[in-house]
Amino acid sequence: MALVVLSVVEQRLDAVREVLSGAEVTEVACRYGVHRATLHRWVGRYLTDQLAGLADRSHRPASCPHQVAPSVEVVVAEMRRAHPRWGAKRIRMELLRKPVEGVTVPAVRTIVRVLHRQGLSQPRPRKRPRSSYRRFERPGPMQLWGIDIVGGIALIDVATGVVREAKLVTGVDDHSRYCVMAAVVERATGRAVCLAFAQALGRFGVPEEVITDNGKQFTDRFGRHGTRNGEVLFDKICRRNGITHRLTAPASPNQNGKVERFHGTFRPDFLDDAGPFTSVEEAQAAVDAWVHDYNVDRPHQALDDKVPVTPVERFAPVPAEQRAVLPLWLPPAIEPVTVADPPSSQPDEHCATDQSVKTATPDQGRGPGDPVQLERVVGPSGNLSVRGQQFWLGPARVGQLVRFWISCDFIHLSIGGTRVKTVRSHLSVNDLAILAAGAAIPAGPPPLPSSLEPDTVVEVERAVARGGTVALGGHVILAAEILGGRQVGIRIEGATLMFFDLDTRELLRTRPNPIPVAQWHHLRGVRPAGPPLRTSAEPITVQRRASNTGVITVCKQQVALGRAHAHHTVTVHVAETTLAIEVDGETRIVRRTTTLPVRNIKVDRPRTVPSIS
Repeated sequence: MALVVLSVVEQRLDAVREVLSGAEVTEVACRYGVHRATLHRWVGRYLTDQLAGLADRSHRPASCPHQVAPSVEVVVAEMRRAHPRWGAKRIRMELLRKPVEGVTVPAVRTIVRVLHRQGLSQPRPRKRPRSSYRRFERPGPMQLWGIDIVGGIALIDVATGVVREAKLVTGVDDHSRYCVMAAVVERATGRAVCLAFAQALGRFGVPEEVITDNGKQFTDRFGRHGTRNGEVLFDKICRRNGITHRLTAPASPNQNGKVERFHGTFRPDFLDDAGPFTSVEEAQAAVDAWVHDYNVDRPHQALDDKVPVTPVERFAPVPAEQRAVLPLWLPPAIEPVTVADPPSSQPDEHCATDQSVKTATPDQGRGPGDPVQLERVVGPSGNLSVRGQQFWLGPARVGQLVRFWISCDFIHLSIGGTRVKTVRSHLSVNDLAILAAGAAIPAGPPPLPSSLEPDTVVEVERAVARGGTVALGGHVILAAEILGGRQVGIRIEGATLMFFDLDTRELLRTRPNPIPVAQWHHLRGVRPAGPPLRTSAEPITVQRRASNTGVITVCKQQVALGRAHAHHTVTVHVAETTLAIEVDGETRIVRRTTTLPVRNIKVDRPRTVPSIS
């Protein structure tokens, strides 16, 4: 390379000497293959700097007014070294929020070039944008919360050195990205998640909607034991407070992307450097400090990628006066003793959790085997199940909310405050404990007495056969043919069996009781009797068509109306002892001579007589 440079300088020197000797500049320039202006420049540089002036010089300009100042480059490099996860946009936002004296804030691309020039970044291939996602954002705060659970918080037992993993229940406001909930729990049970949710509701108010995944803490959509249409405690809190609970599609975390992105920041910024902690309280304090910085000090690029905007600047809780109009509802087992006010001017005003909100212990005052209470929604099949025990309610009650009062002896089912069914319980103490750890809450007094004495009044439920008979205690008892195929209740009182409607408790039929008193408590599904039955004073209205001779038949009793009414349709009101027949605008009262039940209500379809041609 040096020989090549030397030969170039020698050629230029020969050309200059020829010009200085008196040769024509144009001829010399043509012979050496350069422009005459170039040859004049060589001559001038030789006369000024001698041989050194003929060497190649740099084409770099002497000054560059738009080049970044060295002081700015130093500040950018130091910020990157102090925070390796900060990108060019974050560095620019920090310089805008906290200006450095004498430093002009550069553009994003300038910071990118500075980082690359300093060896602090590696160029990465640009990802192809995916257009399959539908991005959304609510227009205001407190309209939608995204709630999820994330793990990775390490707790260490100082005595044994055993490390276990705790969970973090998180919630992010969709509009402002404000972290409304970040509670550390040892186990992410349904009760613990609902307790954290209750604290967030008490601190900020009730949002319009929440969105979660399909975890068992949030929904029973994919529950076991046939309870896929049930209602967990989280659903119950949402329903009682007027919150719309939305669920993501299975295996679609992008539908809850706000809180998932929060986890993407929380893991490297906090979990990679924090812990292990010796207690949940210590971990909670560290999380609160990080969340405070996230809400107050950290600009969020999703809010505005050019102007630094923090989540707290776009978030506003529900005003106190509006929260007083709609009081917060929570189950008694987790209801806060005091509900904290919205964030004020204290230093920790924007912390996501409030340690001053005192809550009742979930299992405080509850013993093993104590009755519990829960609510379920009747599914399309009309069937419900609790811990494997089935309850048939029928398609007519689809969509209704059923309240269960459950003990180890009896299970009472109520709809709208009215008890509709009581059955023997097949659940054990362990089953009640599992229900209490989930969506169930401690129950109050039972709707019926909890003991059965041989001489008390009891009830059972039976399905009436097509012929109108019922099997009860080894006896086949005729109820009524019109009741065939119905599920009825049977009240056993002394020497009488009273058949009644399960919904209205209306007395349908009364029959003698052939079952001894000592066998009452051995009947399948026996339970204490409910309130007294009500009798119906309204007769059964039927229609009949008179024959050729003007005779109608009601309950196999024939009544002659006269040939003048042949083939006429009349209305008959059938009571216990009389038949009221409406004929020609008048009512004829006829005494009943049979006790058979009414089988047909409408007029029999008339027979068609074939025509004779």
